[in-house]
Amino acid sequence: MSSTPQIIQLPNTLSSTPLREVLDGLSKPTGQRTLPTILLYDECGLRLYDDITTKAPEYYLFAAEEQILCDDAPEIIRLMHGGGPVRNGEILLELGAGALRKTSHLLRAAAEISPREPTPAVTYLALDLEKRELDRTLSLMSSSDLGPQLEGRVRIGGLCGTYDDGIAYSTYSTDYEETPPIHFLFLGSSIGNFTRPGASDFLRSLPLRPWISTSESSETPFGDTLLLGLDHDNRPELIERAYNDPAGHTRKFIMNGLAGVRRAFEEAGMSKEVISAFEEDQWDYQEAYNTVEKRHEGRYLSLSRKSITLEGQTVVIEAGEAVHIEYSYKYSEAAAQSLFNDSNLKPLHRWTSANGLYSLWLLHRPSFSFPITLNIPTVEQKAEIQMEPFSIRAKPQFSTIPTLEEWEEMWKLWDTVTLGMIPPGMMMQKPIDLRHKCLFYLGHIPTFLDIHLSRLLQEPNTEPDHFKYIFERGIDPHVDDPTQCHPHSEVPEADDEWPSLESILSFRDRVRIRLKSVYGKLDSGELSTKGIFEKKAMRVLWMTYEHEAFHVETLLYMLLQKAGDSDGTRPPPGVPIPDWLALSRRWSRRLQEEKQLDSRVVLGPADVWLGHDDSEERDMDATLPEGVQHEFGWDNEHPKRKVHVGKFTVERRPVTNGEYYNFWTGQNLKTMPASWVKRDANVMVCTLFGPVSLSVAADWPLMASYEELDSFARAKGGRIPTEAELRLFMDDQNSRGIVNGYNNAGWGYQRWWPEPSSLGTPERNEAPHNGGVWEWTSTVMDHHEGYKSSVLYPGYSSDFFDGIHHVVLGGSFATIPRLAQRRSLRNFYQRNYPYAWIGARIAYDK
Repeated sequence: MSSTPQIIQLPNTLSSTPLREVLDGLSKPTGQRTLPTILLYDECGLRLYDDITTKAPEYYLFAAEEQILCDDAPEIIRLMHGGGPVRNGEILLELGAGALRKTSHLLRAAAEISPREPTPAVTYLALDLEKRELDRTLSLMSSSDLGPQLEGRVRIGGLCGTYDDGIAYSTYSTDYEETPPIHFLFLGSSIGNFTRPGASDFLRSLPLRPWISTSESSETPFGDTLLLGLDHDNRPELIERAYNDPAGHTRKFIMNGLAGVRRAFEEAGMSKEVISAFEEDQWDYQEAYNTVEKRHEGRYLSLSRKSITLEGQTVVIEAGEAVHIEYSYKYSEAAAQSLFNDSNLKPLHRWTSANGLYSLWLLHRPSFSFPITLNIPTVEQKAEIQMEPFSIRAKPQFSTIPTLEEWEEMWKLWDTVTLGMIPPGMMMQKPIDLRHKCLFYLGHIPTFLDIHLSRLLQEPNTEPDHFKYIFERGIDPHVDDPTQCHPHSEVPEADDEWPSLESILSFRDRVRIRLKSVYGKLDSGELSTKGIFEKKAMRVLWMTYEHEAFHVETLLYMLLQKAGDSDGTRPPPGVPIPDWLALSRRWSRRLQEEKQLDSRVVLGPADVWLGHDDSEERDMDATLPEGVQHEFGWDNEHPKRKVHVGKFTVERRPVTNGEYYNFWTGQNLKTMPASWVKRDANVMVCTLFGPVSLSVAADWPLMASYEELDSFARAKGGRIPTEAELRLFMDDQNSRGIVNGYNNAGWGYQRWWPEPSSLGTPERNEAPHNGGVWEWTSTVMDHHEGYKSSVLYPGYSSDFFDGIHHVVLGGSFATIPRLAQRRSLRNFYQRNYPYAWIGARIAYDK
């Protein structure tokens, strides 16, 4: 490249200096002393680190990450752009750039999709602490064979400063028209140098904006991303070798950090005695892998007793005392997902090195978030789990009632689906005949909420009052005879008799404001002074929230029937379009790795606890005891009860599309599952992004009616498991990983499609998952001992004790974790209802 890369010296945004951190760290009590990690990364340190990556094969992190980038850089860049074009003015900003060898693969791939222009569309900025090292590495890149390939396509430059300085520099407008996308690169597992809380705080601070797309245009969604390198929780001996190679390259790198201490003390004018106490011959390098905290720990070991004066205080460092200099936290899949949850990030894709030791994650910041609650047990709790396998899992995972923040996220989701995915021309259509027109659901949700708030507060309904007669309750008619239906609202017949969309949205906004005011009255005690029981109010808030969550999923499976039509359902706005080819390759690799695992499990005989204790009659207690959490549930979940199951065998994977397709063609069946569609005589599987080929979705769980899946099970010599059997199976599978750990079934819109089920990774303590569907049971929905119909919602369950509704368990990718992670949750559908996102697995009586 002809031009010299420009390097910008960034203003210092830090509130402290390295000297201040050194003094504070050394002044801590014996056994807790620290030195700042930043000391390792001066100009000499960066070159010594480069020696580690090129001369120490034991340091597997660099080679594993470079292998991924060498093999997959074009795919990474393509997914970074959502499969769309490069946008003029976008930035690639690498945090802690180093020698840039790995980055060159990404820049080459970016250049290949960028047009050659007098002013390049893409700018790459390398952020690092040392200007001279930035000068050297950027000049080498510019003069290398890569330079001409970047000319006119990718401009390269540098930023000299800290991570915080770089973030401050990159924080621009939230408007993509003013500030094009920015793509952060944080490679080398550098996030491992942060504590776990510090890591999530740092990632949350990155100015990543949610992706956007325009409903009216065919433009693909686009937005900011983060490419993050994470080292796995690998074998301790492998990790320790990586950080203490036989040739001593890591030791030289760590020991060079002492030069930073001496330099800071010299610049501060400290005595020679203090400075000489940090000569290299006064210290040794000590390293170890902490198997409890899952981190490598680098320390300086004092070789002699030192008594030094720092800011007028005597500091004594004993011989044999260790001073911490660097952490390197390792991440299992569960820990990675916990990090993403806490950082408000979602994975777009994951690439794993060929040796399985390291991953690159492409992440984005979602428009809304429903984090999975991770209940990782302590050492003491693990002992309790062994004695009572499901005692920890049975405890409530969420606050007693949804927070206002949870409501806000729910409203973002609801508006995304109703206003972003339903075109105006579809509002008066029925995507499926057994449900109302789309517009009904936009009115039903705020009306249901308003009715229950009015009953609680003993106040009039929000105007217009007549909405309650149209929108109070939806329909679930018998599939075989739609004239038979439970009590429901009478809706207008003619399109022009319905309320306008504008009037419904105005009503919705007023009801939302009303809901917020109830929280204020609950917190202030105003409800109690009016004789309204606190627990009853809490149940209303809980019930109406979960009601809305259920209805988003109902609306989505309705909209699925029109997805892909030219005038039908739009893809979810602002959600990156899935790259089915890249996903298929990842799934294929995982399925291949799981081939050696058992595909069936034998369970029972056993006593299984179903449900929980949540008597609505107890709502008349004035308040909950201070600090006590309560787990609300629907009336069919109460009370807790014991059911005995005999010995049985069950498949660990649910029935797949591919398996059922072979059965369907072999039996010459005429009716396809409603989750399938034919295009040009080819069977395809429906998604919210349009149909995909069966080759992509063959290993996904089949979503179909109970009758369809039951016929398949019987043809295979098996049956659908009972509720108690499926509950026992789910408990068993969860116990194979972290209790209530990350479940990649996709709960909470982690993704918007199913995927192949997983048998889990036992050596990494990763629990299996079913691919993202509810699961049918052979148990018919009916009364059970102790059942009492809800007072607030009397017909919720009892209207469907008709012999044709079956219990379903679990949750789909569109089920929020607050629902899916409640062990007692029971859903129910008609046995021949084909539209819901429900799969099944096969059980055998042997």
